[in-house]
Amino acid sequence: MFNFAFDKKTITIVLVVILGLWLITSGTNGILNLLLTIPGVLIALTFHEFAHAWAANKLGDETPRLQGRLNLNPLSHIDPVGFVFLIVAGFGWGKPVQIDPRNFNGKHSLSKAEAIVSAAGPIMNFIVAFVFLILYYVLFIVTDVIAGLTIQWQQIVFALITYTVSINIGLGVFNLIPLPPLDGSKILMHFLPYKAKEWFYKNGQIFYIVFLILFVTNLSSVILTPIFSSVFSGMEWVVYNIFKLLTLI
Repeated sequence: MFNFAFDKKTITIVLVVILGLWLITSGTNGILNLLLTIPGVLIALTFHEFAHAWAANKLGDETPRLQGRLNLNPLSHIDPVGFVFLIVAGFGWGKPVQIDPRNFNGKHSLSKAEAIVSAAGPIMNFIVAFVFLILYYVLFIVTDVIAGLTIQWQQIVFALITYTVSINIGLGVFNLIPLPPLDGSKILMHFLPYKAKEWFYKNGQIFYIVFLILFVTNLSSVILTPIFSSVFSGMEWVVYNIFKLLTLI
């Protein structure tokens, strides 16, 4: 994940002010959308970073465990700046999980082990999205589970689940972009030939600039939206057919 060197306290204050102004101008709907988004953001970032820590620990590196990252407590994984960014800008990050590749158990090559740890985060996000999508269908079918709630509360419950699914898919897809400092770049490195890896390392700064250009110009949305939609539709198709086979719908 991200590991930028800047005054996070100052950036956080600025972002909170921006968020406050946005809420003031967006009215009741903006506040409601924020409240519906926060649980999904907390779940997505927490499970993402936990997955990195869990994978590293399984591969022999106890650094994340010693630093208290092998848990699902959001306070262990949330980066204030990344959290606010994910709410305001639609992309963000958690507190980076620190690993020491020298501690890996040697069952895999160093590049493969690092790729596994990097892939664990996005994969976990897709798993969480899939589970919540199943939950959505269960609640939709077994109506008596929420029958005691008013129509408005039923809509809120379904909206919370939908936001959680969308945010997890979005975070997973976003992190698979093969550009530093995202997880996708570390996954890509494992499959590159030696000379390509060397060039990648030497020109890393260029990729950071490309990354910034993509998001400043909003080209990222043009690239990621079709991918997001395809993943969401694919998951929905799988879950629908699972329930169809179980004759639940």
